[in-house]
Amino acid sequence: MKNILILAGDGIGPEVMREACRIIDWFGAHRGLEVNLEHDLVGGAAYDVHQCAISDAAMEKALAADIVMLGAVGGAKWDNVDYAARPEAGLLRLRSDLELFANLRPAICFPALAQASSLKREIVEGLDIMIVRELTGGIYFGEPRGIEDLGGGQRRGLNTQVYETYEIERIARVAADLAMARGKKLASSEKRNVMESGQLWYEEVERVISTDYPELELSHVLADNCAMQLVRNPKQYDVLVTDNLFGDILSDIAAQLTGSLGMLPSASLGAVDKISGKRRALYEPVHGSAPDIVGQNAANPLATILSFAMALRYSFARSADADLLEAAVARVLDKGLRTADIAPASAPSSDLLGTDAMGDAVLAALVEEAGL
Repeated sequence: MKNILILAGDGIGPEVMREACRIIDWFGAHRGLEVNLEHDLVGGAAYDVHQCAISDAAMEKALAADIVMLGAVGGAKWDNVDYAARPEAGLLRLRSDLELFANLRPAICFPALAQASSLKREIVEGLDIMIVRELTGGIYFGEPRGIEDLGGGQRRGLNTQVYETYEIERIARVAADLAMARGKKLASSEKRNVMESGQLWYEEVERVISTDYPELELSHVLADNCAMQLVRNPKQYDVLVTDNLFGDILSDIAAQLTGSLGMLPSASLGAVDKISGKRRALYEPVHGSAPDIVGQNAANPLATILSFAMALRYSFARSADADLLEAAVARVLDKGLRTADIAPASAPSSDLLGTDAMGDAVLAALVEEAGL
């Protein structure tokens, strides 16, 4: 029995998570996946009840679960909440307390969605990049940090970009293992030309790969150039590893190449426990809480559904089931079924699917793919 903690969060989070839970139930009924779903609050929803972004009790559930499924957090309602209690602090605590140092963000352009990208079809069609982002170090967690009053009406905002050898080494190994299972091609991105932390990143990645992964083709690219290259010729990359800040930015660029943030899943993984063989993991869509469409049945649930496919692959060792779910999503798209965010601008509103109808379509496609 696998224990899954559902943290639906804010905005459209509960709407897309509802569809993901229907998919999970289908795998329980038809593929023998034995799971127990537990629910709790995170983000603004947690703040409204507990005055913090995630309660200690919810955090204990997360630590005990096999995986956590997260919807989205945040919204204008909580803009004036104290910084330490803001909705995003719940996500940061989950990453930190669960020690989820490796964020995997695949950017895949389904053939049926090539026209939805803002780039030309020939640039994005067939795109399949895995971005590996270091998640618990760097400028988001470095100390010192804060806002200082300098007097005379002047203030200073301070954040510290800092990495140690072990942090770079372990994320490099995650990326290298993925690259070995794919095209044996790895790119590493930093800003070594102006940042000492970037120089250390470059040196440590080079050392790890040259020593332990000599079969890999390793390249290094400055982060600003990488941003340009992702728009100019994204298919030159297969696996791309980078730090927390640049990974945040570059993966969102890659998301737009696919046509919509609503299509991009992610996995955040911890280290493998040497005794149990298990690793803590959190799965979430890359998109935000989209408060402008809350309650309109307009959100695209596919990123959340595809995040569960990643859970099947990376946490439950059920690659065949992951393939099945991804094939079902591809089948839905091949049929031309669309939510508003991935539909052509000219598509009549009557042709668009709502959140629940897209969930229905994936369930029907699963039945077809499984031959049931």
